[in-house]
Amino acid sequence: MNVLTQRDLNRATLARQYLLERVDCTPLDAVSHLAGLQAQAPQEPFTGLWSRISAFAPVDLDDLVTGRRVVRTHLMRRTVHLVTADDAVAWRARHDAMLRQRVLSTYRSELAGIDLDELGAAGRAVTAAGQPLTMAELVDALRDRWPTPPRRVLGELLVAALIPMAQLPPRGLWKSTAGVRNLPLATWLHQPIAPVSTDPDDPVGQQLVLRYLAAYGPATTADIRAWSGLAGLPAAVKALRDNLITFRDESGRQFLDLPDAPRPHPDTPAPVRFLPAFDNAILGYQNRSRIIDDPHLGLSVAGQRAVLIDGRVAATWITSDRRLTISPLRKLTRSEGRDLKAEGHALATFLDQSIDTIHIADST
Repeated sequence: MNVLTQRDLNRATLARQYLLERVDCTPLDAVSHLAGLQAQAPQEPFTGLWSRISAFAPVDLDDLVTGRRVVRTHLMRRTVHLVTADDAVAWRARHDAMLRQRVLSTYRSELAGIDLDELGAAGRAVTAAGQPLTMAELVDALRDRWPTPPRRVLGELLVAALIPMAQLPPRGLWKSTAGVRNLPLATWLHQPIAPVSTDPDDPVGQQLVLRYLAAYGPATTADIRAWSGLAGLPAAVKALRDNLITFRDESGRQFLDLPDAPRPHPDTPAPVRFLPAFDNAILGYQNRSRIIDDPHLGLSVAGQRAVLIDGRVAATWITSDRRLTISPLRKLTRSEGRDLKAEGHALATFLDQSIDTIHIADST
């Protein structure tokens, strides 16, 4: 069994995440390949796709959202993801139990005694009219029957767990600041949600594992669990074992992978890449050491935007007052500083033509 170094894992991750070099594909193909982009901050997927796709134009993603080919919905880890319509329909039911459990574990005392089936049925009856609703409007329609739970808690249970919902545009469109309006996913996409399979080999779970490894591998079962929020998908992994290869890292952990997936040489050059908040390349793993050092693990969880230099998180970035400010996390070489500034100018042009200053702060 081959041994993978941290740098082996890093270069494989960059290649799978389209961060080793930009790819010539459509935004739809990129969203599909990545198995969705985390999108609770609505503008962040635009930067994520710009860093991955050649000649990416925000209008192309807007067209996919308004054309109902990609959708914003609660899915992996109970976070809002931008996923293809096909994946939303195929995967949503497989995530139902996890979504419910995560809301209940967060608000256990506030939701004690609530009959989830009764509440879900009442919520679906309200949404059956086909009118987009804010979370507050949905809660208002049910408040007489469920007056006790805090409004926010009841709303989260309904829109993030009990009723598969789409967050409608203009939220999520380029430079839009619209609030959240919800419509049942099946209504918005004009197709029913696929039911949970009774097959013990978990065919939907198998698809999730294969798609995850294609975009994130090599990975451990703990990584699969951390990305999906599901319980490791053991039946799916077992059913796929004969079609997967295994590695170990230097500490002995076992990694699964697709036989023909790219695993570049560890010395492959990696360009500077600006990542959005909550980017998949960082948050898609239980052990994130392949791409970020332990002292900086909290940056992405807190929503700070990261910069990859030589394939690792080495800076953070913000924009304000016509300035792009980059804050290095370590001392940069002269050539790294030049490359960082060049990519920063390209990012500034993409984000806002009015940004006229690139400032690299002193390293910490």
